[in-house]
Amino acid sequence: MLISLKTQFYVFVICMFGSEVYGVCRRTKCVDSETELSVHPSYTSLLRLADLSNDSFKGKNILDSSRHLSYTLPMMSKSNEPKTLQEAIVYFANPDNCILYLVARRWPDGVTCPTCGSDNVGFIASRRVWQCRTRHSQAQFSVKVGTIFEDSPIGLDKWLCAMWMLSNCKNGISSWEIHRALNITQKSAWFMLHRIRLALQDDHSAKLSGSVEVDETFIGGKARNMHRSVRARRIKGTGGSGKVAVMGLLERHGEVRATVVPNVRRQALHSEVNNRVEQGATVYSDALRSYDRLEEEYTHHVINHAEKYVDGHIHTNGIENFWSLLKRGLNGTYVSVEPFHLFRYLDEQVFRFNNRKANDSERFHFAVSRIFGKRLTYAELIGKEDKKQSH
Repeated sequence: MLISLKTQFYVFVICMFGSEVYGVCRRTKCVDSETELSVHPSYTSLLRLADLSNDSFKGKNILDSSRHLSYTLPMMSKSNEPKTLQEAIVYFANPDNCILYLVARRWPDGVTCPTCGSDNVGFIASRRVWQCRTRHSQAQFSVKVGTIFEDSPIGLDKWLCAMWMLSNCKNGISSWEIHRALNITQKSAWFMLHRIRLALQDDHSAKLSGSVEVDETFIGGKARNMHRSVRARRIKGTGGSGKVAVMGLLERHGEVRATVVPNVRRQALHSEVNNRVEQGATVYSDALRSYDRLEEEYTHHVINHAEKYVDGHIHTNGIENFWSLLKRGLNGTYVSVEPFHLFRYLDEQVFRFNNRKANDSERFHFAVSRIFGKRLTYAELIGKEDKKQSH
């Protein structure tokens, strides 16, 4: 079908600059077909306009060609992406924006089938899914497949807003808050947040170096807040009895690592230091005897908190600051955390702390970039998957 230069110009400008250029012109006439087209500030209008073009398009929709110029250029524009929570709510209210945002980060070189890896795919606009033209099972796929969103009936508009809040709220956000804010059930919100925490998880393969502070803490209910019968059942000794031990390692002016440890004895703590800190680094700790003999592999400095908290550059105030942030969220926002799930809450706080110098939109971008190739089912979350495999 031949089209006029005027119509080609409209398509080209929208491809290059986005349909917002024509936001003031709410209606545009197509000279050839005399069809009145609505130019809406979403890329749905772009798809409809591109439908008027010639045989270079393989199907009825511009997204049938995953590598087409007008498909990739709008996604490359960062000027319209949200910078604040208010902008994120408005931006992601449009499902096309959600898809474009995720596709640009998952498939920057063009959409490929997550099953076979083929780039010979077409987009079905009415259902917002792709169809792989290679014959195999699961030939149709959405942008959710192969991500933490897979098999979730909750829309991407709610998922992405929840990710924005969890990755940017300094003290975390509870499932009840998500339940009220997004109008979903509290159980769904709880599951949603744990899937997002899985995305925030990092393998931390790079070891810490330079000046590293190490410390340990205990997570659990305070004895004075427990009922007498509960206190008698849980508290069997002093100190960390009845609580979960967590070890933290902080590279000064750098990243932090936090992990659940079975106890605070020498073998457990030394093993974590050896696995996460380069040999020869300078390690700062308190006077806990479990840290003795670290000087065999590291330059070890000790600060005795019974005498003072700072002695020149010898202190552990950096990692103590991280514990303060962690416990503020656990005690103030989440109130009660099961030891079985504690490592996920550690991953959440570690992500925010390690990206503390980024702004909200950058931190959200980092979070979204980690959702691919990860999956968490409800059975795995509550431990039923392990029970099934054991039978």
